[in-house]
Amino acid sequence: MSVRSDSSIQQERPQQREADIVPEVTRIAAIQMASGPNIEGNLREAGRLIAMAAERNAKLVALPEYFAIMGMRDEDKVKLCEREGTGSIQEFLSATAKRHKIWLIGGSVPLESSVANKVRNSCLVYDDKGKLVARYDKIHLFGFEMGKESYREERTIEPGEQVVVVDSPFGRLGLSICYDLRFPELYRAMKPVDIILVPSAFTETTGKAHWETLIRARAIENLAYVLAPAQGGYHVNGRETHGDSMIVDPWGVVLDRLPRGSGVVRAGINLAYLKRLRESLPALMHRTIHRC
Repeated sequence: MSVRSDSSIQQERPQQREADIVPEVTRIAAIQMASGPNIEGNLREAGRLIAMAAERNAKLVALPEYFAIMGMRDEDKVKLCEREGTGSIQEFLSATAKRHKIWLIGGSVPLESSVANKVRNSCLVYDDKGKLVARYDKIHLFGFEMGKESYREERTIEPGEQVVVVDSPFGRLGLSICYDLRFPELYRAMKPVDIILVPSAFTETTGKAHWETLIRARAIENLAYVLAPAQGGYHVNGRETHGDSMIVDPWGVVLDRLPRGSGVVRAGINLAYLKRLRESLPALMHRTIHRC
């Protein structure tokens, strides 16, 4: 895990007084995985990494998109989907959050859809008592054709319709998933939001070209922290995901990142610092065009 030193971060951020920031710091973490088709194995690996994050005092931990199942075929997740409130994946998330006394983000879980042969790709938020407090269904569905690469999420996923923001002890959490990252209007609709969640499984092709630029742009334009756990590596089904899980601050500074492989990305967030930045640069208040 690559962690930037405090001195290098300080040089790129507006000056902060130590007395102002230390009492407000909360540790958060992003989990990076290279999930496969076996749910039980994926959950064991997720549990191991979550425990590492909790041992290092993370209070908010986020898993990547498809953390529990990256099947051999897109249809596999349809066969293994769960009904909200029941199923091994949701039981794991609830029990793990409660055991470690953390808020836990299940990057995406395949839940039942109203359409035959499709699922909802759902981001689930559990509080430190293991209670489900928010659900977001992925709105924007990935489609991509380049050479031998072809992805059409609409074949197996029913899109969501609702923007979801939830209050937490760490500020307002705005939920999104992967391809949503390319649609900045979604994040504007979250106002106000303090921490943007972007659990993802970006392809290596699109991730190498756009991932960091998009993550940092969403942080800067919304003056918000971005917590972006990702799938990163080669998968049994032949897919390669980009990884580079990261945590970015409201000034666009990458606080920590993990280029490839399984692991934990950690950083401290500071809502007092966020508030001070918004007062210094009130760009969110200066908006004059609210609809196209």
